[in-house]
Amino acid sequence: MSDNFDLHICCMGAGYVGGPTMAVIAAKCPKIRVCVVDLSQKQIDAWNSSNLPIYEPGLPEVVDGCRGKNLFFSTDIDAEIKKADIIFISVNTPTKTMGIGAGRAANVKNCELCARKIADVSESDKIVVEKSTVPVRTAQAVRRVLECNEKGLKFQVLSNPEFLAEGTAVPDLMNPDRVLIGGVQSPEGLAAAAKLSSVYANWIPQEQILTTNLWSSELSKLVANAFLAQRVSSINSISALCESTGANVSEITRAVGMDDRIGKRFLQSSIGFGGSCFQKDILNLVYLCETYGLKECADYWNQVILMNNYQKKRFSEKMVSSMFNTVTGKKIAILGFAFKKDTGDVRETPSMFVVRDLVLEQAKIHVYDPQVAREDMWMEMDYTCNMSEKTHPGLEAAVTTATDAYAACDGAHALAVLTEWDEFKDLDFERIYKSMAKPAFVFDGRNVLDHDGLRKIGFEVHAIGKPDPNKFSDL
Repeated sequence: MSDNFDLHICCMGAGYVGGPTMAVIAAKCPKIRVCVVDLSQKQIDAWNSSNLPIYEPGLPEVVDGCRGKNLFFSTDIDAEIKKADIIFISVNTPTKTMGIGAGRAANVKNCELCARKIADVSESDKIVVEKSTVPVRTAQAVRRVLECNEKGLKFQVLSNPEFLAEGTAVPDLMNPDRVLIGGVQSPEGLAAAAKLSSVYANWIPQEQILTTNLWSSELSKLVANAFLAQRVSSINSISALCESTGANVSEITRAVGMDDRIGKRFLQSSIGFGGSCFQKDILNLVYLCETYGLKECADYWNQVILMNNYQKKRFSEKMVSSMFNTVTGKKIAILGFAFKKDTGDVRETPSMFVVRDLVLEQAKIHVYDPQVAREDMWMEMDYTCNMSEKTHPGLEAAVTTATDAYAACDGAHALAVLTEWDEFKDLDFERIYKSMAKPAFVFDGRNVLDHDGLRKIGFEVHAIGKPDPNKFSDL
């Protein structure tokens, strides 16, 4: 290359993983040129603007610091592939909606299309890195496609799964627990892994950069997410038992979490997990187990999904039963629609399923979320729940998006906290109580509010895994 860069990296896919990951690599490696490419001009234009396409704390500062210097965003995919020494594939791998494995298997069509584009356009040898979460042995398919090029080019395929948590993606990338690189255990494969490792070594200690074979790396990502989701479903199953017995799930979490063998993280009960990864990856794991004839293993992991679905449905039913078994015509404020705080991501958000259930009960829903656009809310409702104005006439009128929490709660019969945004803890609940219909109900789906304080104001409070003082006299 005629420029002054030591290495050229191209990332195919400008989404939640590709954008932040490449921005941090560029920030930490000023001698490496990084370009993120995508078919969507709208997406690329957003990355090149002050209004990034995703909300992630700290990300605008990282992008601003290196965009136009060694970080670029482009739709000129062919040109960037030709320039690149290393190409990351960071595209969506959604759960299949039809055909073999529908509802469980991952659709890796986009990964294959990327591989075909790389093989067609490349003019020199490349290292190709799977960044997308894929089923184990996907690299074999990518490698076969690349090997079929008619130019005699050599490609090394690596697996480098991401372990990011939305809302903390930037610190996760700056100070990761580990970086995992899987490759073929041949001299060429090991050399490719070492080259990618040298990129991360610019800011990550070598002992935190793990190398494995390809298949261990691919499977590790699915297993990591399955284990985390399993913990959420485990404590949520206990939350249901707590509500029936008078035990307090927060006290149990504290007692259990102090055991070093168990640990404290991912033991907070809630309305359930959401986001783009947990459910998709567990379903993928279930399908893999089924494919290899491991029925008992598939059933075990599928139970994590069933428990998550149960928790969401249980919350909706608790709202209806507590409000005299009907919410028809009642205004209900939904505080939070994103699947977790500090992100605008609504994929598989538990809030959506609660809203769906309440709409079907003919409630009047008012949603407030500081980062979620109404358009994104409807897109996800349509894609995941098949709910739209077309399928459910009157839906648009039944769901209002409020400009703030106070507007959402004004005149409401109940409010439900479904995302743990910090601002919800600091609301003026005396003001809210005065503005609501009585009795005023609070349903805390994240256990972030002061329940005793709310009861003193006059609210009837129901919370995940917390005993109802109206039900138990011996608390």
